[in-house]
Amino acid sequence: MNPTTAFCPTWDCHARGQIGQGNIGIHSRKEQRFICHECHKTFSATTGTVFYRLHTSAETVVIVVTWLAPGCPVQAIVAAFGFDERTVADWWARAGRQGQAVHEHLVEQPRDLGQVQADEIRVKKQGGIVWMALAMMVKTRLWLGGEVSEQRDLSLIRRLIGRVRRCAARRPLLVCTDGLVSYIRAIRETFRDPVHTGKGGRPRLRRWRRVLIAQVVKRYERRCVVETERRIVDGTPARVATLQRRSQGDGVINTAYIERLNATFREHLAPLARRCRALARHTLTLHEGMFLVGTVYNFCTPHESLSPAQKTTPAMAAGITDHCWTMRELLSFRVPISRWAPPKRRGRPSRALQHLIARWCAA
Repeated sequence: MNPTTAFCPTWDCHARGQIGQGNIGIHSRKEQRFICHECHKTFSATTGTVFYRLHTSAETVVIVVTWLAPGCPVQAIVAAFGFDERTVADWWARAGRQGQAVHEHLVEQPRDLGQVQADEIRVKKQGGIVWMALAMMVKTRLWLGGEVSEQRDLSLIRRLIGRVRRCAARRPLLVCTDGLVSYIRAIRETFRDPVHTGKGGRPRLRRWRRVLIAQVVKRYERRCVVETERRIVDGTPARVATLQRRSQGDGVINTAYIERLNATFREHLAPLARRCRALARHTLTLHEGMFLVGTVYNFCTPHESLSPAQKTTPAMAAGITDHCWTMRELLSFRVPISRWAPPKRRGRPSRALQHLIARWCAA
């Protein structure tokens, strides 16, 4: 137990979410509990992780989730370990929520993306069809996020591009998609910033100047591609070619990288596979499975195209981490909560409140 790496999870505590401030101590080594000397409340060492309040050993849970992530059927794990199917499903859901929290905390940070490719996957669900939209950074093969919806419409694409927007810094950006027209409107509406003039009313929104859009439109006959059209919607051919060389080297406008990532997701999630009998019952299950597979792909799976000589994951190539994570490290990562903010009140704050602000807001 290391109190210097723990933080107080109590929402009413002034020291919540802060690490290394000297307010965390060891309450009980036997019960694996810390104590916050600021709010005088204790909390478990597994709070905020997949293992919180689980009666099964952490090693067993890690082994089961390690098998679930590459696509091992739940029925096989039930037969091998003797667990109830609902127990394995609960661990799957916990791992998916943990993956989403880690993704939003570490991956969704502004960085120079260069080229981004996006695409959708048609997923079979019990009682209908749903769509899973994914996006990735080409240069580092980093999965930027995904969304699941029952409709392949503008709302789905807007949510996906919103995740890409949270990952993007104000640098030149090329977005390559298929021929779905919703991408053009969603990209143009999402990559905008308000222009503050000091006047009243809602500020005007200004588009990013260096966001380029390219599309690859394929025409099919009898389920075979007979014609491919590559078009530049926003930007010039010279600027598009420059961003392409920086991210993928020489080549033409394509969506090959996101299609290869789609194949990875189809391999690891059974409902995504074509012509199979595996069906998803709930959209939430697909959402959780998507984040589990995507986070394991980003942090725990070395990518041979990045560095054949050494094991390099997409998260390492993007500068998010400096080593390949283990499944235990991913499931036990504690995402810090937001820090305490002083209440907004009229008048001069009291001395006690001034002391709290100086102690916990300046840290």
